[in-house]
Amino acid sequence: MTSARTALAAVSAAGAVAAGAAVWGTCIERFLFTVRRHELDILPAGSASLTVLHLSDAHMAPWQHRKQQWIALLADAVRPDLVVNTGDNLGHADGLRGIRSAFAPLRGVPGVFVHGSNDVSGPSARNPLNYFRGPSGGPHNVEKLDTAAMDAYFTDELGWTNLNNTAAVVEAGGLRLETFGVSDAHREWDDLPALPAAIEAARRGRPFHAARDADLVIGVTHAPYQRVLDRFVELGAQAIFAGHTHGGQVRIPFSPSALVANCDIPLDQARGLSTWTAAGRRVPLNVSAGLGHSIYAPVRFGCRPEASVLTLRARRDDDGLLDSSRGASTG
Repeated sequence: MTSARTALAAVSAAGAVAAGAAVWGTCIERFLFTVRRHELDILPAGSASLTVLHLSDAHMAPWQHRKQQWIALLADAVRPDLVVNTGDNLGHADGLRGIRSAFAPLRGVPGVFVHGSNDVSGPSARNPLNYFRGPSGGPHNVEKLDTAAMDAYFTDELGWTNLNNTAAVVEAGGLRLETFGVSDAHREWDDLPALPAAIEAARRGRPFHAARDADLVIGVTHAPYQRVLDRFVELGAQAIFAGHTHGGQVRIPFSPSALVANCDIPLDQARGLSTWTAAGRRVPLNVSAGLGHSIYAPVRFGCRPEASVLTLRARRDDDGLLDSSRGASTG
């Protein structure tokens, strides 16, 4: 009888913990927006610092006013010199309405963006356990989103540069940035072979003609697949920005690794700042855990929604790469 009562108490306790975790993840943590801050000494000696706001995976629905308001406050709170948007902005057919509200204060701040699949196709219900089997496949019979309207808003109204399978030179904070990017590698929309010619064309279109004349070379992708990261390093990227992983979205608290990444990046690099090594070079890689989630999976546990702020500073020595990195939260 005693053992039966003990077992019942254990089951009840486990059920209570599970219920509490579910309530926390669905009703509380997914609204605990945070800023993750890093510092990198990667600019040429004597350069002024550059503040980069990295936004990703908003998965915006029109009714998500709390998220919209928090993002809108970032312009004044951060005062970025450059915005890097790594995709999956839309989470609903009318998501652009929420994006407009959230991003309006960033109008006029130089920015670059690439697409995630949810900038093109609407969300669909998934079995979350399937993510443990490997990267998800393409959804079927999903609603097509108005990608053209979103792109027009970003380029024509905000003044951002579209980097989907192309390159551009961007000036921000008094610096000349050579930037290139790809569309969503998770859907195999990336066109890596197109980048060398695009980079050369971008150089020819500006009053400088070699990568060494740029103050910084930046690679931008939605999904951080290894083939993309390796090629970005080969093409001379000095910093890489990505999203897509949601940081795992559900994590064991205080664990350094995600449980899943929905791509082939190592799980301990699925969130935050790390170093990617390829072609004999080490390059800073920032993977944003993102600001949102699918409307069909409204949960965050051990992985608060985030925006990243990277302060880029002049190198202290010839080998300066990841001299300092720190995390901080603002609610």
